[in-house]
Amino acid sequence: MTYTPNTFDPVRSDIARRHLPPVVAAGSAAVIGLGAAGTSPAAAEPSARRDEIANPRFENGLDGWKVVGDGASVVELDDGTCSLRCAPTQGGSVTVSQEVENRRPRWWTLRTSVRAGGSGTASTLTLRSRRTQEQVHIPVTGSSEDRLEIALSAQLPAGLLEIELRTEGADGAWAEITDLRLESGHVQRDVRGADLSGIPKNEAHGAEYFSADGSVSVDPVEVFAEHGATMGRLRVWVDPADGFCTPEHTVAMARRISQAGMEVLIDFHYSDTWTDPGAQGVPSAWLPDAPEGLTDAVAEHTRSTLLAIRDAGVDVAAVQVGNEINPGMLWPWGQTWDVDPDDGVDGARYDDLARFLTAGSLAVTEVFPAAEVMLHLTNIHDGVDGLTSWFDEIVRRDVPFDVIGLSYYSYWHGTLMDLQRAISTLADRYERDVIVVETAYAFTLEDDPDSPFENIVAEPSQLAEGYPASPEGQAAAFRAVQDVTVSAPSTGGRGRGAVYWEPAWTAVDGAGWDPEDPASGNAWENQAMFDFDGHLLPAPFAAFS
Repeated sequence: MTYTPNTFDPVRSDIARRHLPPVVAAGSAAVIGLGAAGTSPAAAEPSARRDEIANPRFENGLDGWKVVGDGASVVELDDGTCSLRCAPTQGGSVTVSQEVENRRPRWWTLRTSVRAGGSGTASTLTLRSRRTQEQVHIPVTGSSEDRLEIALSAQLPAGLLEIELRTEGADGAWAEITDLRLESGHVQRDVRGADLSGIPKNEAHGAEYFSADGSVSVDPVEVFAEHGATMGRLRVWVDPADGFCTPEHTVAMARRISQAGMEVLIDFHYSDTWTDPGAQGVPSAWLPDAPEGLTDAVAEHTRSTLLAIRDAGVDVAAVQVGNEINPGMLWPWGQTWDVDPDDGVDGARYDDLARFLTAGSLAVTEVFPAAEVMLHLTNIHDGVDGLTSWFDEIVRRDVPFDVIGLSYYSYWHGTLMDLQRAISTLADRYERDVIVVETAYAFTLEDDPDSPFENIVAEPSQLAEGYPASPEGQAAAFRAVQDVTVSAPSTGGRGRGAVYWEPAWTAVDGAGWDPEDPASGNAWENQAMFDFDGHLLPAPFAAFS
């Protein structure tokens, strides 16, 4: 989040008193204090109560709130609670705000429950003082009745602070907000990361990266750091056919990331190629080892890679022991999906998986005692129960780990509400922080004409409601994932941020997805943060700040 100057007048107090009209029915809800066209419903002048929001649940209509523009109302829901609804007409806007007294300089966090429709950038929530402000776009939830939790933090001086909800009336935009809470303390998007694993292969095949106007050549690693990225993620394969993502390449890239000022996250796949829920192949050099030999191989590969990074003078902040390991890893020995429970091997497979994970975890701690060990799952759309059943087995076997990693791609893994529910459940159940270590979104549905390889996201039906395939939509989608993660309700606020997957993987001949096939193409370039000419896209890069 970025501090920006503003013209807020801390001594302003121009909210006029009004009397609420009667409640009128509106479908399944009641509408309270509905502003007429061309007018703004006036609100009762609030007393500036110290550290408190007046009428935070809108039970007294718009009392205590200043309204500018048309389209603000308070609705009474079926459960008896009330919600502020802002739905301006096309081309119009509506702003609802309130001032609160802040007795001394401190961090404040504004928490609230929200729903929204229309554009992912149409509605904003702002917390400001006379000198600083923080702002967040309210994520689009569409027609869902579920409400997302959003938290917005700012370090504010003593004096009056202002809370503001603004909605621009474009594309049928609307926002609902209720249960505002102002708390001392803060939440932050500590992790604003980028997976930069593919850069060496891209550069080796002639990829070039430029400033937005194309006038200046840029180092893609440095440009992410300059725009606010805090972490670089690197996958490690054992002996890939194309010679990239090896331990040696990982050392060199870790040095670049560290020198640019970002933390390093290492992602061990324990394979010669991609691992995910559909593939967790054993490295060819480790075959035909039994589980005992594979346990030793995991430990040695983890230890030797990290020692090489440490010897290069680079610190490592976090390490993934496995990549998207819902089905286990090192199949068939550590496979935990597609196992017949009647064959008596289900528990044994989890036992083997736990041995592999423990070996990797202990190797991490041996080399980098302060590094966080992460276990990384995906497929949250299958339900939280699938995630908890896996972690229950791992915790039961005392596998040491510090952080939970998740993948979230909206075209595969459900809604932002699904994501937030998973984060909250996992954080509280296992008392671990949660980071979204993979997410991405398209800035266009077009394919690079110089590399016509079918893209993963190519159809309008794959887009999330409210987030168009544009640079602005890509930026809003990435920021929404970050905000939903850090705002997830959990004991201690354990959501920490998100990592964007391969934002520098542009289409270059020879740098395709398959390490065994030099002619394979790139199905991802329309989700990169550089356009088809290698020019950076300012809007998505701004989502790191």
